[in-house]
Amino acid sequence: MDSIEYYNKNAGDFYEGTVNLDMQESWDRFCGLLPEGGSILDLGCGSGRDSAYFISQGFDVTAMDASEEMCSLASIHIGQDVLQLTFSEMDFEEVFDGVWACASLLHVPSSDMEDILGKVTKSLKPNGIIYMSFRYGDFEGILENRYFTYYRSKAIKELISKFDQLELIEIKKSEDVREDRDILWISALIRKID
Repeated sequence: MDSIEYYNKNAGDFYEGTVNLDMQESWDRFCGLLPEGGSILDLGCGSGRDSAYFISQGFDVTAMDASEEMCSLASIHIGQDVLQLTFSEMDFEEVFDGVWACASLLHVPSSDMEDILGKVTKSLKPNGIIYMSFRYGDFEGILENRYFTYYRSKAIKELISKFDQLELIEIKKSEDVREDRDILWISALIRKID
């Protein structure tokens, strides 16, 4: 079973387990760097939790996910269509002020990550902002029937350094917002330099 198939089969449970999580601190850090009413790509939107928040704050949101079932649930939740696309299928050019990739790019094999981050960078307007978060650590492979690539600060910095257009704003380590989960997360805010 690959990651997309996992989310198709477990969409309801995943939706219920994530749709009400409080991501306020991360939302504030990201939104504070964007122009008022700016455009956001929610990359791997899952339940639509984050898209719903961004829409409520007046942002113009494009939500996408690779899982057909997650797209259906997210679309109902946010009241608009959700694009069903894989990361490799997306092809936007200087459309978005921000790209939100919360716990989504962690399903990309490290060998493909430079190509995918290139697509993300291409999708951003000059001075656009990327938020991306990963499980913290050194693991890469199949876990819980999905493919995961964990990251540490050094690996994120090395990845970003491959792009002349990208500038690291901050890296932050945090605990899972779900009380029953003993998982550490690492997130990065990145700016596309004009």
